[in-house]
Amino acid sequence: MIDNKYTILIVDDNIDTVELLRKRLKAEGYNTKEAYDGEEALQRVYESPPDIIILDVMMPKLDGYEVCKRLKSDEKTKFIPIIMLTAKSDVESKVKGLDIGADDYVPKPFDYRELSARIRSLLIKKETAEKIIEEERTESIRKLIDSLSHEIRNPIVSIAGFAKKVYDSLPAGDPNKPYLMTILQESERLEKLLREILTLKMIAIGFLENVNVVKIIEEILEEFSKELEEKSIEIETDFQDSSLIIYIDKEHLKIVLRNIIKNSIEAMEKTDKKLLRISIKKTENDLLIQISDTGRGIPKEIIKKIFDPFFTSKIYGPGLGLTIALTIVQYYRGFISVESEIGKGSSFIIRIPIKEK
Repeated sequence: MIDNKYTILIVDDNIDTVELLRKRLKAEGYNTKEAYDGEEALQRVYESPPDIIILDVMMPKLDGYEVCKRLKSDEKTKFIPIIMLTAKSDVESKVKGLDIGADDYVPKPFDYRELSARIRSLLIKKETAEKIIEEERTESIRKLIDSLSHEIRNPIVSIAGFAKKVYDSLPAGDPNKPYLMTILQESERLEKLLREILTLKMIAIGFLENVNVVKIIEEILEEFSKELEEKSIEIETDFQDSSLIIYIDKEHLKIVLRNIIKNSIEAMEKTDKKLLRISIKKTENDLLIQISDTGRGIPKEIIKKIFDPFFTSKIYGPGLGLTIALTIVQYYRGFISVESEIGKGSSFIIRIPIKEK
């Protein structure tokens, strides 16, 4: 069954027709937008692409044929289903509309039940096509990551294994030992980066479900409990709603929180005051998770760079942790902002649109 929270753009210069369709479609649970000529229709589409367009043919400025032609020739909009709606019922007009890319054609006067059925049919086709494309892309990414990981890991294992064997065979004080130790350390770093690259596969393959945010945060803190205790880091939490639910992949959320908390812990290694604060709250449309530390702080000139792949500084070592965190949050159409002051600490604010199902 189709989720009716789709947006349908109604394009017709007849106000009565637009109003009739708007009321009927809203009654079925659809969101609607309206345009009364061809130019306005194009503007509406490019401002915020709808899921389907009901397009009248005979209109001022640009007729429906021209609007359809432009949309179907644009890579950004060509997959939006278009139903041509017109008083012309002759075969030639219908063929013309279908030839320029219209997905369906309904002559006026129309039976709304028929139009509604055609809308549902096109949305089902759109859903199916998008799912197939997403599955194919996911499989391609998975295969690529698996292949690269295999090809990279084998040389790393060989280099580290032989370097360790030579290192152990040399007597204490041998001048070559420091070089071999560097090889071992760099091999370990490459292995760590490889694990982070494999984490990217988690982004491509997700399972959406209702997730209790507080419970996930508590699970992540438990993972770090030993390290937090050893480094004498205090924890302070402020959860506005302990039952807050968000529709997301649980592992995606864990990766984001784990990577940011890990960086906060690293930033406090050489500071006297060690306090990790985590707060969550819900706005009208968004989930806000704030993770703050009393670390060394990040200079303004490098704040924007910390999300770049493999960026390194005196505060954060090279890696993909923050890059992956940002990629996941952006995948859910959210963003991460950072506030920091040298000598006082940093605060990461994760904002994710709330979607519950």
